[in-house]
Amino acid sequence: MSKAIPALVLVFRILTLAACVASGLLLVLDNFKDEDGDKLHSYDIITFRYVLSAAAIGAAYSLLQLPFNIYYASTNKRLIRNRCMPEFDFYSDKVVTLVLASGVGAGFAAGFELKKFFKLLLQVASLGIEDNNFDQELAKFNDFFEKSIISSGILLVGAVCMAVVSILTSITRTSNSGFFG
Repeated sequence: MSKAIPALVLVFRILTLAACVASGLLLVLDNFKDEDGDKLHSYDIITFRYVLSAAAIGAAYSLLQLPFNIYYASTNKRLIRNRCMPEFDFYSDKVVTLVLASGVGAGFAAGFELKKFFKLLLQVASLGIEDNNFDQELAKFNDFFEKSIISSGILLVGAVCMAVVSILTSITRTSNSGFFG
């Protein structure tokens, strides 16, 4: 087997790690104050808490795998040379890919739906009130939910990179078993 596949796995794991960390940071820093002075954080909403958890799981797993992948890419040999590591990579990569993908779906769904809901809620609340700050409040909510949607988009990049890693580890698993060479 060529050195290209372990090197690609390493690159895509690093990209997954970067995307998960960026997505998580954006969610943690996403907040706003309403007109009463109450502060709302994205992690106050349970769905975005799940997205944050998915990003944390993806980042932790990528960080855990990084030393093994660096060694494998540089020496073209596994640090743990029994069948355990390829099997672990094969199954755990798929599980983490699914966790990231479900976080992306939840984040996009909640972000778009809550953005529409709060726009409608503010429109109804502003009916019959002449002196209102509807546009300012709507802008705050839009900015808040757009950051959460962007965070989910960044997590999508991580999920796609993790899916590529999953495919590449499947190839290395089958090539090590003699199927490809």
